[in-house]
Amino acid sequence: MDTVSGTEQLHTRLGIWRRAGERVAFVPTMGNLHAGHFSLIKLAREHADRVVASVFVNPTQFGPREDFEHYPRTLEQDQKGLAENGCHLLFAPDVQTVYPYGAAHTVRVEVPELSGLLEGAMRAGHFSGVATIVTKLFNLVQPDVAIFGQKDYQQLLVIRRLAHDLHLPIEILGAPTVREANGLAMSSRNQYLTAQERERAGVIYKTLCTMRDEHHAGKPRKTVESDARHALENAGLRPDYAVLRRASDLAEPHEADRPPMVALVAAHLGRARLIDNLLLAQ
Repeated sequence: MDTVSGTEQLHTRLGIWRRAGERVAFVPTMGNLHAGHFSLIKLAREHADRVVASVFVNPTQFGPREDFEHYPRTLEQDQKGLAENGCHLLFAPDVQTVYPYGAAHTVRVEVPELSGLLEGAMRAGHFSGVATIVTKLFNLVQPDVAIFGQKDYQQLLVIRRLAHDLHLPIEILGAPTVREANGLAMSSRNQYLTAQERERAGVIYKTLCTMRDEHHAGKPRKTVESDARHALENAGLRPDYAVLRRASDLAEPHEADRPPMVALVAAHLGRARLIDNLLLAQ
């Protein structure tokens, strides 16, 4: 696996593959990679001849009180893991390459409605930063298919809407969430947890499963959500939300409707803010 940081090097390698008629998959990341990220690489290999990953800690998706400056940068470790899992090319640009006019003065991409809910309501401007960097990277790589983890379910919906609305000829695939033994969704931010907190955080997945079971048993949505908040609080977490939403667009369903649903949780534990979700089978 080679690593490139400039756009000319990137386009040279991509041009060789395209002239050979090879299909390209793309996995964008912010680095500090773990088994969850590597599962995306493995899925990408199933859908393409060549796999490109990016490592770029994107300043425009961090809020003023979030951890941009302290977000872990582990490029050498990431390179090793990507190579071992079959990635063909790593694109690791600097901020000047991605934002030639500076991050504060960049053209912005907005995805209405979806970006204002849940995570968007908690983290003002976050999904504008996500949509902007993903659009830039899509333009640079021009992949046939791009892989995103379902752990960030709202982000996945935002990117699918973005690609469809901007008529980008890119297939967007969601990869299943990879979990630790206690059900905790793998995340770069899990490293902020102590060993004791990491074990306690398994209550998030347990709560999602209970939300699923209560929903299927016919409990009212508000009761399911209230029960979930209490379960998280009783375990010592501080929930931002624990909700049931329509899986297609995260809207609140009418009680008479039975659309495909998703349970979503965001909660604080120690220094970490953790998110997770569970799609509810009909």
